[in-house]
Amino acid sequence: MDRHALPPVVALLLAVCSLRPTSLAETVHCDLQPVDAKVTYVTSQVSKGCVAQVSNATLEVHVLFLESSRDLSELELTVQKSNQNGTRPREVLLVLSANKNILLRLQAPGIPLNLAFNPTLIFQGPPGINATQLPPFTTQNQFLDWAKTKGPIVSVAELNDPQSVLLRLDQAPRAPSSCNLEPLMDMGHTLDWSPLTPTSVRGCRLEGVPGHKEAHIVRVLPGTEARPRTVTVKVELRCASGGPDAVLILQGPPYVSWLIDANHNMQIWTTGEYSFKIFPKENIRGFPLPDTPQGLLGEAWRLNASMVASFVELPLASVISLQSHSCGGALQTSPPPVPTTPPKESCNQELLLSLIQPKCSEDVMTVVLKKDLISTLRCSITSLTFSDPSCQAEDRDDQFVLRSAYSSCGMKVTENVVRNEVVVNLLSSSSPQWKVHCINMESLSFQLGLYLSPHFLQVSNTIELGQQGFVQVSMSPSIPELMLQLDSCHLDLGPDADTVELIQSQTAKGSCVSLLSPGPSGDVRFSFLLRGYMVSTPTTGILSCTITLRSRSLSPDTHRTVSMRLNVVSPGLPDKGLVLPAVLGITFGAFLIGALLTAALWYIYSHTRPPGKREPVVAVAAPASSESSSTNHSIGSTQSTPCSTSSMA
Repeated sequence: MDRHALPPVVALLLAVCSLRPTSLAETVHCDLQPVDAKVTYVTSQVSKGCVAQVSNATLEVHVLFLESSRDLSELELTVQKSNQNGTRPREVLLVLSANKNILLRLQAPGIPLNLAFNPTLIFQGPPGINATQLPPFTTQNQFLDWAKTKGPIVSVAELNDPQSVLLRLDQAPRAPSSCNLEPLMDMGHTLDWSPLTPTSVRGCRLEGVPGHKEAHIVRVLPGTEARPRTVTVKVELRCASGGPDAVLILQGPPYVSWLIDANHNMQIWTTGEYSFKIFPKENIRGFPLPDTPQGLLGEAWRLNASMVASFVELPLASVISLQSHSCGGALQTSPPPVPTTPPKESCNQELLLSLIQPKCSEDVMTVVLKKDLISTLRCSITSLTFSDPSCQAEDRDDQFVLRSAYSSCGMKVTENVVRNEVVVNLLSSSSPQWKVHCINMESLSFQLGLYLSPHFLQVSNTIELGQQGFVQVSMSPSIPELMLQLDSCHLDLGPDADTVELIQSQTAKGSCVSLLSPGPSGDVRFSFLLRGYMVSTPTTGILSCTITLRSRSLSPDTHRTVSMRLNVVSPGLPDKGLVLPAVLGITFGAFLIGALLTAALWYIYSHTRPPGKREPVVAVAAPASSESSSTNHSIGSTQSTPCSTSSMA
């Protein structure tokens, strides 16, 4: 044989050998059925959305359309501020539209947030958030038109059955200047969410393959934007004994790399590149894999897997979590549904009890349950009581109201906490109990103090325009279990002047206000610079602060407002008693004295020198000019002094 003909023959044989396993694998029989495995994921892909980059705006608007298939569901929504150092977060308006009843649990630490929502949303969030109920809009365009009147829209997203949402306020790079809705949008870094509906997970036995090796296959579908990204895959295999003989097959678009976090050793077979959580910088090159379900099942057969313990197809995600109980044993299939008469849906007691949120004020605990929500949960309540069954809720038109003072209805009063139980008597099932509590405020007192130095030594009730003030809110006695949190502060200058907002939603309002480190006893502190444009004339105002008293181990929180009277004066003598007319009078007097003194000196000079040596003299009233200029500069500085320490001298 010609030696030059050998390479083509060898190549042909290699090609035939390489095609043989694949062709056999493509015809492998595998009847995928639902299995008892759980897969959850976090994604930035939405059914409809847009992202814009807005500059030079004091307020940014974000809109979420929440489409739910359930009559009542829960949603955890977290708003995360920008991670850019040295920049203050802009004020945010979050507009929420829900087609069904949604119990919203909102967290927005350190963000001046305003919330607008339609009546189907049940809001449970931190204090200090300005909440507004929207008009009865019926279309998405109506919501968007209303939002545009409030400020520039930065992001819009439509989410189907969301369970949790993370909204980031960072400005999206390369985003357009306006937000125009697009179908199947990738929100990028702006928004991540996870769905409430369970992901379909299937599995099967691979016929003709002996042994107990199992395969877990995750196929990630391409997204709308082909940009490099890393998908974190968390795998938890729960085995009764020993470790499993398993292979993890990950297939996705070519621009996807993988970061694997597994609780057992297993064979890895992926596209692109992958690394492990314990060695995140050690990238390992993967292999080309088929991009069809049948091809991936054949790949599992080629790797000698006797069964596919889990097979799932997902949209492009950032985090994927897989939990399986098979571990090489029998395939854990989900039992097929038995055709019977569908039972009447029972009361969702878990959601019902989560609606019981006591409100505590003036030594009274109050629990309110709305009847329309009870009906949505398919619950039939016969009565609502405290642990003392004689203390029953009042049945009003649209709600049940349960109230009691701390001294009755079985309240257990300790030094810091008042505890009780709410008993929900249902018509057709057992009566669940829900533990409730209030913080005992009877022995606590709160003080609001203004100081003129950062040492917080001497309290003052007077502050000058252009002077920096230091504010402290303290509690006595100091209790380690309880924490103080400053929600909002403002200076009310009466009906003829605008209110000066200092703290809003736990965030400093403007560049003239700074949050300070807590005091030694946990006292909350901040400083502010009172500039001339804030207060037009010397006056008297009321400084008010709303605080949250939070237990380290219990909820809900308790809120209080503390106030003090504050005298605002113009700069003057140390006694702070001089106002603008007095300052102008002193200035005019100094000018008059200087002019008279100059005239007297000129008179003496003109009558004492020899007549033949008299020459014209140009007189300059230096003292009057200098005094007037200095005074005018001082007055002007109270109205336009920049917010810095040097401007307060």
